[in-house]
Amino acid sequence: MVDIVEAADIETASDSYASRFAGAVGAWFLEVQERATLELLAGCPRSRVLDVGGGHGQLTGALVRAGYDVTVQGSALECGARIEQWVRAGAVRFDVASLLDLPYADCAFDVVLCYRLLPHVARWRALVAELARVARHAVLVDYPERRSANAVTPLLFPLKKRLEGNTRPYRVFRRAELLAAFGAHGFEYAAHRPEFFVPMVVHRKLNAPGLSRAVEAASRALGLTRLFGSPVILKVERRRAGEGG
Repeated sequence: MVDIVEAADIETASDSYASRFAGAVGAWFLEVQERATLELLAGCPRSRVLDVGGGHGQLTGALVRAGYDVTVQGSALECGARIEQWVRAGAVRFDVASLLDLPYADCAFDVVLCYRLLPHVARWRALVAELARVARHAVLVDYPERRSANAVTPLLFPLKKRLEGNTRPYRVFRRAELLAAFGAHGFEYAAHRPEFFVPMVVHRKLNAPGLSRAVEAASRALGLTRLFGSPVILKVERRRAGEGG
């Protein structure tokens, strides 16, 4: 049964949402995300991976090619459309289930991913609890960081909406806020990867991937991305028995 209130992944699995990552700039966005994700997963080779709300398919191919055993969860049957090629080939399993009531045993997967979703879920703490419950070793989430251009999101959202058209309201987080939420379920900070210093909407409107790459390379070299980059991919790991909070 679909949780109508918390089914934000239906939108992120749609063709309309995929259009936000079309063209050379969109491919570059996904390249940066993929590289950071595989770096963070390097310590978990050939693991069982659950991609919660992963019907967008942004990481599916990369995970399969890297040898992971991949399951994708979606809130509705249509969330599987963009990953159908991998499901048909038997390379990926797709399950329809509620985001907040995942049909898996505790610690059923080595690693749980959840991208393009957390900022759009009202009961995000309940989602965090489910991600932590089914992860044996680690959870990776991406989120818009408040210590970035997102600090003025409420003021600039109308402009962003006019520029992009198909954007949605979203919540921004501080890393400490998410770490506290995961900490309540026995997970602690492992690593993080800020992706871009310049807001993605600016790169989309510039539509100049060469210039964008150069600007972001300079921002990384200057330490600006590390300090003020967004979105951020955060990796948390389950604390070992006997370790303190």
